[in-house]
Amino acid sequence: MRRRDLFLLAPIALAAKGQTLGKPMPKFHAKSLEGKAFNNQNLHGRVILIQYWATWCGFCRKDQPAVDKIAAEFAAQGLVVLAVNSGEDRIKVKEYLAGSPRAVNIVLENDTNLAEIFDAPGFPKYVVINRNGYIVGNQDGAGGTIALRDLLSNAGLRSAA
Repeated sequence: MRRRDLFLLAPIALAAKGQTLGKPMPKFHAKSLEGKAFNNQNLHGRVILIQYWATWCGFCRKDQPAVDKIAAEFAAQGLVVLAVNSGEDRIKVKEYLAGSPRAVNIVLENDTNLAEIFDAPGFPKYVVINRNGYIVGNQDGAGGTIALRDLLSNAGLRSAA
């Protein structure tokens, strides 16, 4: 086996914080702007797509319709989307959402420990957790609907489209 092949078989690091594909999701908690609580226990058996984003991020704005479409498309298959806003206060996020509504659960960085679990050095960043609570996919940067469907296929979700 060549050295390059060994590299391809190595676990893929998701972040400097040490999370890798195939590992269990660390204990997390999150609360949406609407006050809905999320954690490992109440989402067990569901597929979780975590999106790290910011209101000033042009790539996030570009991917927003795709994320909202994916959330609706896969809701019946048990998908829950947690859109974690990074580093902005409640007022700024709510002002943004008033002009650009989202169809997913918006979570502020101060209302979750997800920012402590995964590094998001750039936006958007996506992480997928499967029904059994394992990290099964990640994506750095915008990719649109097709890329998100492909990412979710790592958790067994399949599109009818």
